[in-house]
Amino acid sequence: MSKSFDVAVIGAGPGGYVAAIRCAQLGLNTVCIDEWENSKGKISLGGTCLNVGCIPSKALLESSENYFRAIHKFPAHGIKAEGISVDVPLMIARKDKIVTTFTSGIAALFRKNKVTSMHGKGTILKREKNEKTWQIEISNKKAAEKIQSKYVIIATGSTPRQLSFAPIDNEKILDNVGALALTEIPERLGVIGAGVIGLEMGSVWRRFGAEVSILEAMPEFLMAADEQVAKEAYKIFRKEPGLSIQTNIKIKSVKHNKKNVVVEYSDSSSELQKLEVNKLIVAVGRVPNTAGLGSEVIDLKIDDRGCIVVDEFCRTNLTNIYAVGDVVRGPMLAHKASEEGVAVAETILGIESGSNVTHKVDFNVIPWVIYTSPEIAWVGKTEQELKAAGTPYKAGQFPFIANGRARALGETAGFVKVLADEATDRILGVHMIGPYVSELISEAVVAMEFAASSEDIARIIHAHPSLSEVLHEAALNADGRALHI
Repeated sequence: MSKSFDVAVIGAGPGGYVAAIRCAQLGLNTVCIDEWENSKGKISLGGTCLNVGCIPSKALLESSENYFRAIHKFPAHGIKAEGISVDVPLMIARKDKIVTTFTSGIAALFRKNKVTSMHGKGTILKREKNEKTWQIEISNKKAAEKIQSKYVIIATGSTPRQLSFAPIDNEKILDNVGALALTEIPERLGVIGAGVIGLEMGSVWRRFGAEVSILEAMPEFLMAADEQVAKEAYKIFRKEPGLSIQTNIKIKSVKHNKKNVVVEYSDSSSELQKLEVNKLIVAVGRVPNTAGLGSEVIDLKIDDRGCIVVDEFCRTNLTNIYAVGDVVRGPMLAHKASEEGVAVAETILGIESGSNVTHKVDFNVIPWVIYTSPEIAWVGKTEQELKAAGTPYKAGQFPFIANGRARALGETAGFVKVLADEATDRILGVHMIGPYVSELISEAVVAMEFAASSEDIARIIHAHPSLSEVLHEAALNADGRALHI
């Protein structure tokens, strides 16, 4: 007799493990199935985010920023340090320890909440029309077994997009896994793709002294961000020593030998150019991971982009099968996946309890963050989106250079911009580039979630001196009444 569950979650990344915990908290008998193994062949929950994404990349970013500050920024504070060096293997070991702490923490959370954890690849099997449960085959290197579950939540995440002419070997040509595992600082580093992963990984190794060249296919830099923020970021990054960013690039070929990687490409002038580097990071986005899921057999609907088709409540075309996170439409962000996992868990409880209460995630209040230096963050509509939609709006902006805390930190680049409806004053979007904006953006998210106006933020008392005062002044400036410029 196979094991039976109320809910089976396939995938233990931020969408899957959160969905599983919330289901269990709501009294549903829940199993979470995941096949991830770390480099040592040990089971490691948390998916890409915890193992080779969000968490380890931030650990390396912090290490590189500390090193950069010690050399380039401490002297301005009267702090003199000599003989500063970086022990890359020790830095990687620190990063690995942080990852292990968090991945083992998820296992502990599963035990605490009575979530059953099963290791292996989960494949959904075809069922007859009169069957009320789904069968899932779980296979790993040692064995295979079948379980059954009334509900299934697919949270299998995404994988790096591949370029046919630049196959990943994680020796010379790297994806995010290889970029996070370098054991020495490359003298010259190439990056294909100026998105979040490309910019963050390029930032890490540039601060350690690598000469970094980023090649981007899009005609403009950071086209997903607010145009003014993107232009400011481009201006700041181009001044950084050892960093080159080129847009509107077409890659012709990528070849490598034992020592170097050679990239041939053309720019907007169509002139053929050559870039020779020690290592090349390919960061051209990610694709939904539906391989081996059984989608063809069970007739699970998948769109042209490879995403599982879902409605606003993350329901697929199949009864009692849901999908969340990178494997469905919307931004590929860990926090979006987690909130979808919670929403689905609570929707399932609504069905089981007979209340039929459904929950969904509002994409318009999902924050975006790029952890460069300075950081970039935003929520809501960009100015170009409002213009394209013909939405009347007003904008208020304030620079960090006029903020006392930013001056004390020595981090004065960037600004905050508030966009509000011209008639109602309701906040439509907030865009930031500057120090610690990854934390500051949360106030804007809360404001938008509660349908606040720019005047609401302008009326709130902000601590002085603090970086949050920049958002306060930007909100004031939406009505042309900023106090400190």
